Amino acid sequence: QVQVVESGGGLVQPGGSLRLSCVVSGNIFVIRYMETMGWYRQSPGNERELVATITKDSATNYGNSVKGRFTISRDGDKYTIYLQMNDLKPEDTAVYYCDLRAGSRDYWGRGTQVTVSS
Repeated sequence: QVQVVESGGGLVQPGGSLRLSCVVSGNIFVIRYMETMGWYRQSPGNERELVATITKDSATNYGNSVKGRFTISRDGDKYTIYLQMNDLKPEDTAVYYCDLRAGSRDYWGRGTQVTVSS
């Protein structure tokens, strides 16, 4: 059993910032085969899209719409990641999901809502 838990969402005004966190726990025999962890988002009527990923070697990849504004990072515990979101825009409004890819399987959290509105 693997648990993926996101936190840090909320309501913020345009131009503001938020920091999301994602903690993975559970079956270490699964988790240790981590390939990437990342953030995806989905807004009503749209497909889930890539926000950012980070590999076990800390290589990063970003979706085009967030490059230069969002930063993904990992702390000393490599099964915890963060998403620092700056200069937020109304179009960033979505449910943000954390993903652990391990052993060619994806493990998803339940998501955290981010709303950017004045």
